[in-house]
Amino acid sequence: MDEASRSLTERLRTESGGSPAYERLAATSDPDTLAAVLTEPGQPLWARESAAFRLGLQGDRRAFEALVLLLNHRDPPRCASAAHALARLGDPRTGRAAAALATNELRVAYALHPVRLLVELRAPEAVPALITTLRRRLRPHDPYRKVALACVEGLGVLGDPRARPVLNEALAHPTLAEAAVHALQRLPPQR
Repeated sequence: MDEASRSLTERLRTESGGSPAYERLAATSDPDTLAAVLTEPGQPLWARESAAFRLGLQGDRRAFEALVLLLNHRDPPRCASAAHALARLGDPRTGRAAAALATNELRVAYALHPVRLLVELRAPEAVPALITTLRRRLRPHDPYRKVALACVEGLGVLGDPRARPVLNEALAHPTLAEAAVHALQRLPPQR
């Protein structure tokens, strides 16, 4: 069991109150049983998250919609576990969904994990989405510095020269300047 799975298991066991329903769900490995949890009415959030996470790790695309909803959840641990599972799911829709969440200005408070997921996936949508998100974060007194920093670092990892103008703009922001310098160093030289 990897660290993400272990963390999720401990968190959901606590959240469920150690109920027999949790133990039954944790004991099953049947993908159809797990997928049924995603569609049955009245299932608690912890059960849906557990089923979606486990299906995602198995590459079962029936988990996609539930994982995207969890990626946009207000609770950071849920977002982190959804991003982990989505990165392993192998669904071609993941990049577009993560880009839509990362650039949704109404949900920017929850954009950190979608930004990180885009970088991990190296999705075609990643660079344009990160540039858009970072540019919006460069406004004076923007409260979402963690999102901005994740964009700067991600653009450095991706190494796409299209990021040069926005990374140069980030140099003027003290909380982003050092990361922007490192990101710019990772871009191919200008011609």
